[in-house]
Amino acid sequence: MNVLVINCGSSSLKYQLINSDTEEVLAKGLCERIGIDGRLVYQKAGCDKEITEASMPTHKEAIQMVLDALTNDKTGAIASLKEVNAIGHRVVHGGEKFASSVVITDEVIQAVEECNDLAPLHNPANLIGIRVCGELMPGVPQVAVFDTAFHQTMPAKAYLYGLPLEYYKNYKVRRYGFHGTSHSFVSKRAVEFLGLNPEDSKVIVCHLGNGSSISAVVNGKCVDTTMGLTPLEGVVMGTRSGNIDPAIMEFIAKKENLDISQIMNVLNKKSGLFGLSGGLSSDFRDLNEAAEGGNQDAANAIDVLAYGIAKFVGGYVAAMNGVDAIVFTAGIGENAIPVREKVVSYLGYLGVTLDKDANGHRGEEIVISTPDSKVKVAVIPTNEELAICRETVALV
Repeated sequence: MNVLVINCGSSSLKYQLINSDTEEVLAKGLCERIGIDGRLVYQKAGCDKEITEASMPTHKEAIQMVLDALTNDKTGAIASLKEVNAIGHRVVHGGEKFASSVVITDEVIQAVEECNDLAPLHNPANLIGIRVCGELMPGVPQVAVFDTAFHQTMPAKAYLYGLPLEYYKNYKVRRYGFHGTSHSFVSKRAVEFLGLNPEDSKVIVCHLGNGSSISAVVNGKCVDTTMGLTPLEGVVMGTRSGNIDPAIMEFIAKKENLDISQIMNVLNKKSGLFGLSGGLSSDFRDLNEAAEGGNQDAANAIDVLAYGIAKFVGGYVAAMNGVDAIVFTAGIGENAIPVREKVVSYLGYLGVTLDKDANGHRGEEIVISTPDSKVKVAVIPTNEELAICRETVALV
């Protein structure tokens, strides 16, 4: 069957059409600048990218353009929309309502809406995509795959904050975690790739990109993760601060005369690697080049990132009382050779030794620890779209 995977952002939309039998990507692309001017990128398998500048006032026009491109007489991947058998949607926040993917119904849409205040930038956009697909392709089953669902197996000791309990009872303030589709996909693949026992395995997944999170997975179930109520918590990220002393917010607010929304903007948009590098860049490639050129701020930013990752890894080894494998994934995890080397340099106490030749590879599935390493360390490229496709097929 053919599954259309949709990931709607506030002003963008990523998509892939996947044949679930072969798991081949038939076509993929994205829509950018929705609500501004509009730009469609479309690529059929084996063909060059096509770029179309066109007005996209709303997500409805964007999705219609995607469907038109998929069924185009010359470069379309399918003859008609009748060949789309199901649609899988990434939904960022399912709160405590959803511990797994679900077939979308009116009741599901209402429940997702009730989680909007937990993800005000993402959930409303996700819902727009769901509603538009329902309008343009009536009768085609749709599935919601939640970023937070994989982490719903965390015990209370991992998800509760040291805050007054009524905040959890009244407002569901707790750790939820994100990137769950990636953590689920990569942890499962790690067990297969490394030959671990799925019923007796302890895996740490380091999903490192512009947004980064780390998870501890025991026997296929998440027991802890770094992101919290929002994606701001955890390790230093591209522009997000990660963990800080909460009192810093009040201190800086008074010094700079900022209100809470301005402080949150600083923490989400001006901090992390970008802030640590003095505003140089949030992109690791730029920072690495600058660090190699002698820029100490860029070098410090990279060191803060690697040190923070290593501390979380160590904490999760304690939480699981051991570890069988540590896996790097996502943009930085799959490609940033120096970050992997720096992180592994902190893990000697685990008996981890790095194969520097293997670590020199980028973007491929590979073991980067030596054969005599007591803990296996690997790079496994993530594939969230394929994970969404598989979840969708399983339900429909």
